Order: sequence, then structure tokens, then C-alpha cells
Amino acid sequence: MAMNLYSKKQKWKIVLLFIALLLVGASLYVSNEIVAKVAKRERERVTQWADAIKKRAELVQLTNRSFEQLREKELAEMELWIAATKEISKATPFDTPQSYDLPLMIIKRNNDIPVIVLDQDKQVSTYINLGFEQEDIEQAFPNLSAAEVKAYFNDSLVQLAMAWQTINRSFTIEIYQGLFMTYYYNDSRDILRLENERDSLIQAFNKELIENPDLVPVILTDASKQEVIVSNFSPEDIATPLLLDEQLRRLGNANEPIEIHFTDATVNYVFYANSPELRQLQYFPYIQFLIIGLFIFIGYLIFSTFRKAEQNQVWAGMAKETAHQLGTPLSSLMAWVELLRGMDVDPTIPKEMDKDIHRLTQITDRFSKIGAITTLKDENIVHTVQNFLAYLRTRSPKKVEMHFDSSAPEIIIPHNPALFEWVIENICKNAIDAMEGEGKLEVLLSTKNNKVVIDIIDNGKGMTSAQRKSVFRPGFTTKKRGWGLGLSLAKRIIEDYHKGKIQVLHSELNKGTTFRITLFL
Repeated sequence: MAMNLYSKKQKWKIVLLFIALLLVGASLYVSNEIVAKVAKRERERVTQWADAIKKRAELVQLTNRSFEQLREKELAEMELWIAATKEISKATPFDTPQSYDLPLMIIKRNNDIPVIVLDQDKQVSTYINLGFEQEDIEQAFPNLSAAEVKAYFNDSLVQLAMAWQTINRSFTIEIYQGLFMTYYYNDSRDILRLENERDSLIQAFNKELIENPDLVPVILTDASKQEVIVSNFSPEDIATPLLLDEQLRRLGNANEPIEIHFTDATVNYVFYANSPELRQLQYFPYIQFLIIGLFIFIGYLIFSTFRKAEQNQVWAGMAKETAHQLGTPLSSLMAWVELLRGMDVDPTIPKEMDKDIHRLTQITDRFSKIGAITTLKDENIVHTVQNFLAYLRTRSPKKVEMHFDSSAPEIIIPHNPALFEWVIENICKNAIDAMEGEGKLEVLLSTKNNKVVIDIIDNGKGMTSAQRKSVFRPGFTTKKRGWGLGLSLAKRIIEDYHKGKIQVLHSELNKGTTFRITLFL
């Protein structure tokens, strides 16, 4: 019955690995669920931000329409005021005062719209509802003369009239032949006050909403995705179309843009990035598992080193005890052989028994060397391999054909003959077992590029790929009897003691196996 010392341990490893993967998967699932919920909330916040922008735009549009209506009303009042002024300018000395009471009443009703009247020479004719007078200039500049104050005040009114002309249309009428007056007006104080209040509200809105540092990076574009309507990016980051495209591409890769409909026919897009907290939350489970895995790996290496050291001590202790136990029967066997030589027996019997005793002595020497400092000597490895094969031939099935070939009769390389023969013995005996006592066994020895290569070839039943991977593991065996330690010892002797390499070079089911041993010169 085949024995695998590590089969149960391997099963437990698989079970523990499965449990670990299950825990990791569950943890990742929970983390991803949390990330998804946080991402959903951030998307809702961005959507609310876009809706607030939409409400602000609607409010601005409504306010602008109201201002336009107020301006149209004031324009109509100005037109009526100008018409009344024209009527008064047409009055003659023979007209009765009642003939221009109505125009005067219309003119007097204007107590809110600022008006400046200039003649054709840009000289101030009159003004109303400015909110400041020439006396204010005198108080502000007490060192100026009356003429200088008047000139400064008139210049200020002319400049102010020119500025108003860019905002509202002006009216020019002919007072009498050759005299023209131009009327300039500005929005009334009520409109200016409402505009200031609107601007203050919008600035507060922008500061609280658009410039909110807690909001994720966001850009609201038009339907073409080429014009920015509003954004909390710094102007330098989206100053050019190329920079804007780069930012939009980055945000689009992070999240699907949100469509916002400002009107039935207008579609706008909101591009936004994930918050730093969300990005950290996304990567945190992987970083956590990486750190945990690193600690587990380091711990595994430490415990594996301790375990290997303990195993080495067990191997060495067991080997030395075996060598010690073999010493007594070997001494007795030697005495019995000497006794047989003095008796009337076939002389070949003591001779062959001597060979076996010598072989047992070598085995005892091998066990005694396990765990000790191995001494490597420059010796002919061809001779070492030939000696063992000569011994093996007489103790192998007759139907096993053995062949040895070397590229040179002498190859000197540092090695321990006793231990090296043990390696060859283990591989060759496994090969004979694989051939079931009938077949061909070849041992080929050659040198290549400062290396000694030994190929041991059999035409036995071969191995599967899984068996090839496990063949050197302690406890692995395909035989009904055995502990599965021979090839493990061979690997230890070649790689640990001789600093070489041993491998299954080739194996095919029902065709055979090739083991290769490589030693470095």
C-alpha cells in the first residue's frame, strides 16, 4: 500500500486555502458594496448640485426677464418724458400756461430715473435723480476753486452720460432751430438695487455651492461638451480646449456623465470625479490584503525555515542512529564470513558475502554522513558510477539490460562517492521497479560547458505531469511498498551537498523516463 506522508497535510492546506479565499472574497464583496453605496451617494450629490445649478439658471432667467420688463417700462417712460419735453420746447409766448400743464406734469413724475441732458457741444444743460450734487464735489475737494469744482463736476457728468449710452439708448431732440439736446439715462435706483441684491445672492450661491471645497471635481458643459457652463476647477486647468478635453476624458473614465435638461430642447452634461476618500476606500481592501499577505508570507518563510531545520535534525538523528544500529550486526557478519572461510564451503559464498558486507558498510557510512559536514574530494566520477553499476548488475533481474557510456574515461570533479552512489542507486532502483524487472537502463555521462551531465534513461511506464511535479517531495511514491524518501534524499544530496541540480528531464507514459543530474566543475 502506497504511503504519502504529506497527503493529509496537503488536503488541509487546500481546505485552509479555500477558506482563506472565501474570506477574502467575502471581504472584497462587502468592501465593494460599501464603495458602490458611497459612489451612489456622491453621484446623487453631483445630481443635486446640477439641479441647483439648473434652479439658479432658471432664477437668473426669470430675474433677467423681470429686469427687461422694468427696463422696457422705463424706456416707455423716457419716451413719454421726451415727448413732453418736445411739447414744452414748441411752446410760444402766446400759449396759455394750461397748454403745457400735462407735459410739465409728466416731466415732474420722473423722480427715479437718472437723466443727464447735454447740448450739441457736450455741455451739461441739466440733470435729475443723480443721487449726488456739485456740493458733494466741493466737500470732497475743499482746496478746489468754484470754477474748478464746476468744471470737474461737468466733466464727470459728461463721462457718466457716455457710459450710460452703452447701456441704454439716448434721445436727441431739436429744442429750436440750431439747438439740439441729447438725453442720456440709466436704470432707475430700484433696478440697480435689485441687480445688486441678485448679484449678491448669486455670489453667495456660487461660494456655497460651486466653490464648495467638499464637492468633488465637477464640470458642467453644454450639449457639445466643448463649452464650460460652470465648474469648480481652477481656470488654468481648463484654459484651452486641449486641457478641457483632457479633463473631460479623465472625468468620463472615472464616472458616466450625468445628463441635465435645462429646457425641453437643451441637454447639458455633468462630468465629475470620485472623491479622494472614495478612491482610498476602493484601494484600501487590496492594500490591506497585500499587507496581511506580506506578513503571512514572511511568517510562512520563518516557520518553514524552522520546520526545515527541525526536519533536518530529525533526518540527521535518524540516520546516525541507523548507522549506529547497523554497526553491531555488521561486526557479527564479518566474523561469520571468516568462520565460513575456514570451513569446507564453496569459496564463492564468502566472497559474495564480503561484497554485501562491504555494501552494508557503505550504506552505514552514508547514514553517518547525513547531517554532518560533507567533504567533497576531487575524484573520478566515471569510476564512482561504474563501481556502483558493476555491483547493481549482479543483483538486478536478468531481463534488465544495463548500458553505461562516458564521453571520457576520466572526469575529475569534487564529489562524495558514498553519497553520490546513493543517488545513482535510488534512481536506478526506481527505474528497475518502473520497468517491472524487464527493460533497458542507460546511464550516459558527459561534460558540457564546464558541467558534468549524467542522464539515467529507462523504458518503463513513465510518469504523468502531476507525478513529475511531486516526485522529489518527501513521502511521494507510486509503489505499493516504500516510504517515498529515496528521491527526496537524492535531491538533498545533489543540491544541498554537491550544489548541483537534479530533475526529470523527460517522461512519457508507457515509454520511459529520463532523470538528469548536473554537477558544476
